[in-house]
Amino acid sequence: MKRLFILLIFFFSFTLAKAQSIDILQYSAKIEPDISNKSVKGKVAVEFKSLTDNLTEISLNAGALEIDKVSEKSFQKKESILIITLAKPAKLNEKRFIEIEYHGVPKYGIRFFPEQNQVYTVFSTSQWMPCADAPSDRAKFRLELILPKDLQVVGNGDLVKQSKLSNNKISSVWEEKNENPTYLFGFAIGNFREVIENYKGVNFRYLAPISYSEAEIKKIFQNSKDMLDFYESKAGVKYAEKTYTQVLPMKSAEQEMASFTVLSENYGKEVLQDEKDIWLGAHEFSHQWWGNSVTNQAWTHFWLNEGVATFMTAAYLEHRFGREEYLRQINGAKANYEKVRDAGKDKPLVFPDWNKPTREDRILVYDKGAYVTHLLREELGEEKFWQALKDYTRKYWGKSVTTKDFQASFEKSSGKDLSEFFKKWIY
Repeated sequence: MKRLFILLIFFFSFTLAKAQSIDILQYSAKIEPDISNKSVKGKVAVEFKSLTDNLTEISLNAGALEIDKVSEKSFQKKESILIITLAKPAKLNEKRFIEIEYHGVPKYGIRFFPEQNQVYTVFSTSQWMPCADAPSDRAKFRLELILPKDLQVVGNGDLVKQSKLSNNKISSVWEEKNENPTYLFGFAIGNFREVIENYKGVNFRYLAPISYSEAEIKKIFQNSKDMLDFYESKAGVKYAEKTYTQVLPMKSAEQEMASFTVLSENYGKEVLQDEKDIWLGAHEFSHQWWGNSVTNQAWTHFWLNEGVATFMTAAYLEHRFGREEYLRQINGAKANYEKVRDAGKDKPLVFPDWNKPTREDRILVYDKGAYVTHLLREELGEEKFWQALKDYTRKYWGKSVTTKDFQASFEKSSGKDLSEFFKKWIY
C-alpha cells in the first residue's frame, strides 16, 4: 500500500540538541545549492529570546555540515550538535541574533539530481541548515535561494522578491510568517512545467516534469479543491497559507512541508492510470492541518501527526468515493497493525523512545494510529466525534500537542470519559 513508501522518510535515528532555555523566533537564511556537486553553502541568522537569566551557550542540530564561522565568542561541533558560546551572557527575555556560515555535502535531508537539474529537501532541515530539530520549537522562516536562471522554485510561504544576479543566477526570497517546526522548512527546484489554479482565494500551484501536458497536470490534481473544502470543514479552520504547491520530482519524496508538498513523478503516472489512486496526495494535503498546524510536541507522540493524518485520508476517500473505500482503507490499516501485534511487536502509541524506529514501529504509528482513530469515531458516534476533532484542531491550531492534550480535548467536547479507551488502545 502507498503508506508503506511514506514510512521510509523516518528511517534514521533522531539526535536532538539538548533542551535549552531559549525560544527561537525566526531563521533568516541565504542558501546556494550546488546541484552538480550535490553540496550546499549558506549563512543563517538565528533570532532567539532567552528564557533564563545569564544564558551563556546554545546548541543547535547541524547534521554533517561544516561550520565556517559563528558571530559569537566560540563554537564547537560534537557529532551532529553545534554548541555556541555567547560572547556576552543573555538576560531573561533578551532577544539576540547569531549568524552562522557553513557548507557541506549532506548525506540525506536534501536530494540532488544533476541530470534533471533538480534538488529538493526532505526530512530533516538540520542536514542542510543549522537549526533546532525538536518539533515543539516553532519559528518563522525567511529563505533566500541563489539559483541558476530558468529553473522553477518553491519555498515556504510567499515569494516576496526575485532579482537577477551578475553571475547568471537568480535570487529568490521566500517568507513564511506562520511559525512552524523546522522539519517543515524546505524548498524544491527544477525544470518543471508550472500550472496555477485559483480556488476560493488559494493558489493551487502544480510543478511537474515537462513531459506532462497542462491537461494531464490538471487531471492529476483535479481533487485538490475538493480536498481543501473537506479538510477545512472537518477542521473548522481555513487553510493557513495563500498558496499550496504540489511538486512531482524525481524518485519517491512523499514529504509535507509548510505550504507545499513534494510527491513523486510516479505519483502523477499512477493517478493518470487510475483516478482513484490519490491516497498520497490526500494524505500530504491533510498534513497542512494535522501535523503542520497542529504538531506533535515530541516524536514520542508522532501518531498525532501520522495516525490522525492517515485516518483523515481514509475519511476523505470515504467522502470522495463512498463508505466501501473508507472501510477498505481502515481494514487495510487494521490488517497491517495486526501483523505487527501477532508477531509480538505491538507497542503503545505513545512511544517511550522514538530514537531508532523500526519498520514495525512506523506501521504502528501510521496504521494502528489510523485504526484507533477510527475506533474512537465509533466510540463517540458521528456527531460527537467530528465536533471533538473540530474543537481539538481549533484549540491547538499553530501549537504543539501531546496525547494528553488530545484526550482531554476529546473528553471535554464529547462529555465522555475516555480513560479506559485510551488505556486500552493508546497507552
